[in-house]
Amino acid sequence: MTAVLLPEPARLKPPDVVALGAHGMRTRPVRAVLSALGIAIGVAAMVAVLAIPASGAQALHDRLAALGTNLLTAGPGQTLFGQDATLPDDAVPMAKRIGPVQAASGTGNTSASVRRSDKIAPDDTSGLAVYAAKPDLLAVLGGKVRVGAFLAAGNQDYPVTVLGSQAAARLGIDHVDPARPPQVLIGTQWFTVVGILSPMPLAPEVERSVLVGWDVAKRLLGFDGHPSTVYVRAEQSQVDGVRSVLGATLNPQAPNEVEVRRPSDALAAQKLTDTTYSALFLGLGGVALLVGGVGVANTMVISVLERRREIGLRRALGATKRQIRGQFLAESVLLSGLGGLAGVLAGVLVTAGYALSQGWPAVLPWATLAGGVGVAALVGAIAGAYPAVRAARLAPTQALA
Repeated sequence: MTAVLLPEPARLKPPDVVALGAHGMRTRPVRAVLSALGIAIGVAAMVAVLAIPASGAQALHDRLAALGTNLLTAGPGQTLFGQDATLPDDAVPMAKRIGPVQAASGTGNTSASVRRSDKIAPDDTSGLAVYAAKPDLLAVLGGKVRVGAFLAAGNQDYPVTVLGSQAAARLGIDHVDPARPPQVLIGTQWFTVVGILSPMPLAPEVERSVLVGWDVAKRLLGFDGHPSTVYVRAEQSQVDGVRSVLGATLNPQAPNEVEVRRPSDALAAQKLTDTTYSALFLGLGGVALLVGGVGVANTMVISVLERRREIGLRRALGATKRQIRGQFLAESVLLSGLGGLAGVLAGVLVTAGYALSQGWPAVLPWATLAGGVGVAALVGAIAGAYPAVRAARLAPTQALA
C-alpha cells in the first residue's frame, strides 16, 4: 500500500506575517489605539527626558563658548579669626602682572542703598547693591549694554550710574531717554541713569547691582577703595595655572584669605544638578512604558480568547503552530511599534516646543529616537509572547467547539 505524502505547509513571508498582524488591529481599531497609547506615553516621556537635557547642555555649551570659560573671579574670604577679609587697593594692577592674564578689572561694594524715590524707606533696597566700577569692566566680563551707554572716561567722575538687567527691572526702569534720563537715589545723592546692561550669566552679581564710577564713589558714597571682586581673563590653556597663583598674587600677605572661583564651573554644576530630575522623569517614563506593555499583553490575551474560531479555522486549513504564534506575536510587536513611533513623534514635538520657548537649539539624538521605537517593539514582543504561545497551543477541535 502506497503512503500518501501530505504537502508541507507553505512558509509565510514577512509581508504576509505583517498583513496578518495588521488585520487584528484593523478589526478592533479603538482597542488598538488605547493599547498603543500607554506605549506612546512612555516612549514620549523617555524621548523628551533624554532630548531636553541634551538641548539644554548644547545651549549651555554655546553660551559658554560665546561668553568664554577663561573668566576667573577673586573675592575676599575670611581671616583666621572668622572676620571678613579685604583685598588690597592694588589687587587689580597686581592681577594684570600675571603673564597669561589678558585683562583684569574689579568692582567695589560701597555699602550704599539705592532707591527709585526719596519716598521709599532707606532700608528698602530691593536686594540691590551699589558697586564702584571702572570703564574696562564691561570688556573683561564680555557684557553688552542693552540701552544707553556704559561708564566712560568722560562721565565716570560725575554722578551717573549704569544698571544691571535685574536692577533695572526691580527699579522699574526699562529705557533711557537721553533728553530726560531717569534718576535714582543712591545714599543721599541723586544719580543719573545712563545705561542698562544685558544679562550676564557669568556675573549674576552685576545683574543685581547699580554701577557708579570708582572715584565718584569715593567722593560721594564713602567708598574705601578696596575692591570686593576682581575679574580676570586668562589665556584658555593657562586658566588653571592662573587660578593657582591668583590668590597669592592679589594678597601676598594672606593668600588664604582670597577666594578664587570660575563662574563657568558654577553654570556647569547647575546643569549637572538638573540631570537628577531628568533621571527621575526617565524612571517615570519607564513605569509608563511598563504599564503600556501590560496593557498590550492584556489586549492580546483578550484577542486570543475572542478569536478562537479564527484560530481553529486556520489550524484546520493547515496553518502550523509556528504560523499562529507568528501572527499574534507580529500583531503585538506592530501594535507596540506604532505606539512607539507615535511616542517618538510626540517626544520630538515636546522637545522642540520646550527648546523653542527657552531659546535653546533643539537637539534630538538619533540613538534616542531609534531606541524609542526599538524599546517599544521589544516591549511588544515580550508582552505578546505568552498570548502568542497560548494561541498556538489551541487544538483545531477545541478552538472550533
